[in-house]
Amino acid sequence: MTFGLTFEKLLLIGLIAVLIIGPERLPRAAEGFSRMVRKAGEYLRSTKSRMREEMGPELDDVDWRKLDPRQYDPRRIIRDALFEEPQPATPAQAKETIAEPIAPRALPQEFSASNRPPFDPEAT
Repeated sequence: MTFGLTFEKLLLIGLIAVLIIGPERLPRAAEGFSRMVRKAGEYLRSTKSRMREEMGPELDDVDWRKLDPRQYDPRRIIRDALFEEPQPATPAQAKETIAEPIAPRALPQEFSASNRPPFDPEAT
């Protein structure tokens, strides 16, 4: 996971940091950055151990590569869904799918100087 950062880009970021921070404040900034990276690593390690404690030994058995969303092809998912045999609906589901008739929409109201739109003083 390099996030598209190459050595040249990192070198350029470092050079800009040296120019912006300045040589006298650079050691203190580098120390703060290293402390932040160390804390982030500790946070990730503690999160991983906490997950293992809460999820139990089943967490080690999970194949995380199967759950990676990058492996799914949307075209294959849609094709599988379209060619999948429909499941028969239960009577309870059939009642839910019956739609009520939709009432026709009223035409938009025309406003003029004599017929003003409603005004809400609390909204302004």
